[in-house]
Order: sequence, then structure tokens, then C-alpha cells
Amino acid sequence: MSSFNFSTWPPQLTPKQLEALTLAATTYALSHGLLYLPPSQSPSNTQPRIPTTAIHAPLSLVPAPFPRAQFQAARGLQSVYNVLYARIAMDTQFLDTVMGAEEGVGKADEFTGTLWRGWKNIREHGTLVQPLHLGLFRSDYLLHAAEDRLALKQVEFNTISSSFGPLSERVAAMHRNILASTSYFSASPHLIADNFPENSTTSGLVEGLAKAHEAYGVRDARILFVVQPNERNVFDQRWLEYELLEKHQIHVVRQTLADLVVSAFLDPSTHALTLILPSTNPSPYEISTIYFRASYTPSDFPSPSYYDMRFLLERSRAIKCPSLPLQLAGGKKVQEALTRPGVLERFLSNEGAKWGTHALDLTAHAADIRATWMGMWALDSEDADIVAALDHLPASGQGQENVPPGTRLARLKAPSLVLKPQREGGGNNVYREAIPTFLDALPAEEREAWIAMEMIETPRGVSGYLVRASPSSSGTDNGGTEEKVVRTEVISELGIFGYALFGGGEVVEREVGWLVRTKGTESNEGGVAAGFSVLDSVVLV
Repeated sequence: MSSFNFSTWPPQLTPKQLEALTLAATTYALSHGLLYLPPSQSPSNTQPRIPTTAIHAPLSLVPAPFPRAQFQAARGLQSVYNVLYARIAMDTQFLDTVMGAEEGVGKADEFTGTLWRGWKNIREHGTLVQPLHLGLFRSDYLLHAAEDRLALKQVEFNTISSSFGPLSERVAAMHRNILASTSYFSASPHLIADNFPENSTTSGLVEGLAKAHEAYGVRDARILFVVQPNERNVFDQRWLEYELLEKHQIHVVRQTLADLVVSAFLDPSTHALTLILPSTNPSPYEISTIYFRASYTPSDFPSPSYYDMRFLLERSRAIKCPSLPLQLAGGKKVQEALTRPGVLERFLSNEGAKWGTHALDLTAHAADIRATWMGMWALDSEDADIVAALDHLPASGQGQENVPPGTRLARLKAPSLVLKPQREGGGNNVYREAIPTFLDALPAEEREAWIAMEMIETPRGVSGYLVRASPSSSGTDNGGTEEKVVRTEVISELGIFGYALFGGGEVVEREVGWLVRTKGTESNEGGVAAGFSVLDSVVLV
């Protein structure tokens, strides 16, 4: 176990010190674009087209302790993960088997199946005209307190709408500013500049977008951001837009899928995607790269026309971030399939130059990658190792004879498990004691859509000061520290960002930065946008 005593964190602060830090944090956030749009007050939950107010993002006053060795290990693995998921996205047969609607999870999950069928239809009609894919990835980790040591364990790997890079960079800068201005009142010897790592995620993510734009080859083309309507996390996206324009002279167009039904046109001969926006410019804009900050959840597709638009974008010559196969590669079912014997090694190997004559053989990293995984399996699994595990547990009770071994094992081990569907965005998982009742109600035909994963048991006793993003719902918030700051026991999740541009031979990739999200231990979910956690940074210990 790390010599650092997590139960002593955070250092004690007097009420006056806490008030001073809260003032420093919130005013820095408001001054530096660490912002959200406030919750809508309209019955329809709509945001105004032209905002007039903003609130600081939910944040932590004191950075979260994280062991230096594990932090560096996570960053070091990102390039391997970048290449791994690029190769998965290029393996059509694997994705058809694991995620498809004929053999894979798409049979049980209608959303996944619809995306896969759209991709399959495009393939069969020969309209995949853009070989290049762009991934802006984030690999999320927790510390696992295993026996006498702390291990780095992956929560998930995100291939679509990997958010909070720019805002997390600003939280890290905020913590460094507070350190420089207050020294955190010398409350802890760990709170020194050498333990506050730099974070330049914004420029790194933009580098990936700019490389895709350059590869497209039309200098005056624009990058399309596909966004959700009434997006509150708009500033996280705007920072990418500003960096693209100021550092790379690349313009961005923001559109929802509904907007694109009206504005988007596909040239039937060149497959160039153009947008016509009469309200701002009568001339069409050609699109080089499509960056999706939407289309990862069924609610983004309220009617078939929205799916039709998603598939039109896929057929275009623009480089997609992500493409449909890369989006499917991020499914939880793929994460589970990789844990099976030999699957990871097949993707890391370049035996026979199957990934190209100049592609790297990464099998030497297989053990390090596997070491980041918890045990997981499919609910419909009948694998021999699942059957063997059942043999070492008490009998599963009556009425389970026709239930797959994977589901029976999940029921027996429920207190130490989480069940995950093929969804992004937070709020979708089923945890521990809620699992048996959930399994009782789960139709047999839907089991294939879920995986069981062993819970990561994080260090106990670490706390944090969490600063709420908005006034209290009672409307009585007077701005006092007692109204805004909550000290509570917490769990902190580290995310490592990377990009990969691939499909034309070499995989161009880089690890580009990191984030931390901190949540109270009473919350199982970790999504800031979903309202379960706050943005944070690290102090290396």
C-alpha cells in the first residue's frame, strides 16, 4: 500500500481559510471560463439562444491525492490504448461478431443494433468513401485497494464525446493559482508546486482535430461540431473552438442533428459534405471533420430522420470523430470481449504485418494492459471459466436451471459487482444490492446487452471539499461558504486523454492530457454533466 495515508485528506482548514479558498476558487473559475450555463427555468428545459448568465462548474477546492507512479503509468499506457482501439475499429469482422445485430449485442440492444445496421448498409452499398477515422479518447481509472497495494484499474474507455478536457485543464490551473496565492495556508507538506502536474489537454485535443482537418486537404473547409440541443456544458466545447481558430485558423460550425436535417447536403458525385446557413452566410461551407458531442444516447434520436442524418454524415467524405465503427468499438461489450484469452494479444500483435508493414508490435504491453482490468463477463456467458467459478460458490437456489451461468454468477456475487449496458453519459449502471431485483425483471432476450464487472474498491476515508455549481434549490443561498461547500468522503476518478488519426496506414497518435472527477461515496455514478460529481485535479503523493 502507498505510504500516503488517504484517510488524513484533505488537510484541516479553519472556517476563515475555507471561506478564503472558496472565494479564490469561484472567482478564478468565473474569470477564466470554468463555466456552465445555469439550469433552465423554463418548463420545456430550453436554453436561450443567446446566454446572458453563467455559473462556475462544480469543482473541488483542494486537489485529489493520487500516487505519482500510478499517474505516470496511466499516461504511459495511453498510446497503447490509442493504437488498440484504432485497430479494433478497423476490424469489421470482430465488430460484427461482438456488436452486430445478427451475431452480437445489437440483437438485444436496439440502439446499438440500429447504429450497426446503418453502418452495415453503408458498407454494402459501397459508400464508405473516407478511409480515415479520428478518435479523441479518454481512458478512465480508479485506484483499487488490493491487499497491501494500490492498483490502477480501468473503469471504461470512451471513444465518443470524451468531454471536460478544457474545463479540467482550467481546474488544474485554478489549483495552481490558489497554491501560488495562498500556499493553501501551509496546511499540508504535499501541497507544493512539484506535486501539481501541468495540464495542456485543450491544445492536445485540438491538435488531433487539426491533423484531421489537414489530412482532409481543403484549407478553407470547416470543422462541424454536432452538439445536443440545450447543452449546458457549452464552454467546454467553445474552448476547443477558440483554440482551433486562434492557433490553427480553422473555423468551426456548431449544429444539432435537427439543424443538420435542414442545413446539410451531400454531393452525390464527390460525397463532400456542405452546410448552407442562410442566416449567416449564403455560401455553402465544406466540412473537413465532424466532431460528435452528441449521438451517443438514444434520446439524441427522437425520430428516424435523426438516424438518417447520422448515416448521411457517415457516408460523407468528411473525417468522422468518431466514425460509426469507432463509436461501436467503445461499447462495454468490446471491453468485456478484450478480457477473453488471446483477444487483446491478437490486436496488439502485428504478426504477418496485418496492421501494415510499419505498424508496431505491442504485445510486450499486453500484461500491463491486462493488469488494469477488473474481472468482467457477459450475463449470457456460458464460458467454462464462469461455470468453474459457479462450482466454487454456494448453490444458486431454485428456478435457476435455465438461467445462463453468467447471470447466475452475477446474482451470487452481486454485492461486489456493477452491471453495465451499452450506454454512455452516466446514470445507466446497476450496482451491488440492486442487482438481484434488476435481474429478476430483466427479460431473457436483453441479457446479452449487459456485462458484469467486479467493483473497484477505492481507498477508504479520503475526503474532499466540493463546491456546488449553483445556488440552492430553495432560493435562499446568500453566497456564504456554508451554502456552497460540502466536506464529504469522496472517490476520485482519473481520465487520460489521447487522440488517434488512422485508416491510411500509420496510426498517428499521442497522449494529450488528463482530468479528475470527484464524487461523494454515496454516489455510484461519476458523470459531471449528469450531475453526480465535480471537476478536480491531482496532487501527486
